[in-house]
This record gives sequence, structure tokens and C-alpha cells, in this order.
Amino acid sequence: MSIVKEFKEFAMRGNVVDLAVGVVIGAAFGRIVTGLVDLIIMPPIGLLIGGVDFADWVIPLREATVNAAGEDVPAVAIGIGAFINVLIQFVIVAFAIFLVVKVINRLKRNEPAPPEPQPAEPPEDVVLLREIRDALKARSGSGASP
Repeated sequence: MSIVKEFKEFAMRGNVVDLAVGVVIGAAFGRIVTGLVDLIIMPPIGLLIGGVDFADWVIPLREATVNAAGEDVPAVAIGIGAFINVLIQFVIVAFAIFLVVKVINRLKRNEPAPPEPQPAEPPEDVVLLREIRDALKARSGSGASP
């Protein structure tokens, strides 16, 4: 089998296509949540706590300087505000996924369970062997000798 044919079979499997669609939708959803947090949720929160823009909230470790050659050396800082934004985005995405899973589970519970298959009748020779076994057990259990 050629590699191209194998790849085509692999790529056209339902799970791979479903996964690809999920990744694309997930990336788009992530951008929506990022916009929601950065543009709608965080500005009022920043305003409430004194006009702080969370994106600019940092803990400086080293200030920006100019080295001996006259080149700018950028500042080194821990981006606490950006991290808070990412945490809020994570909580929103996790809650949205929780709701989707909850709805899916509720839909699955409402579906009737498929009937369990009835065991097939054993073949006639098995039935006869069981009868012989049971007769021998009854005979040996009654104290009679063979």
C-alpha cells in the first residue's frame, strides 16, 4: 500500500476530522475569550481598583538601561497582570467546557439504553452433558456407590 493511500485513509477517518474541527473551533473560541477578558472584563476591574491596566501590571526585576555601546537594554519584569488575564481566560474556558460536557451527559442520560442481548441457548450436547453431570452429583451425594 502506498504512503499516499495510507495517509488518505488516516486523514479521512472520522476521529481525525472531528479532532481537526475541534481544534479549529477551540482556537477561535480561545480568541473570543481573550477578547472578552482583555477588552470587556478587565478594564472595569482595573477601573474599580484604581485605574490599573492589568496588562501593564508588572514586578520589575531590572530597569531598562543603555549599555556602554549606546544600545537599549530592555527591562526584565514579571508580568503579573498578563498572568491574571490568562488565569481569568482559563477559568472562563474551563467553565464553558464544563457546561458543554454537562449538556452532553444530560443528553446521553435521556437516550434509552440499548436492550441487552439475550444469551443464546446452549447446544443440545452441552445440555445433555450438564444433565449427566447433575445426575452423577445427585447419585454420589446420596451415598450410593457406582
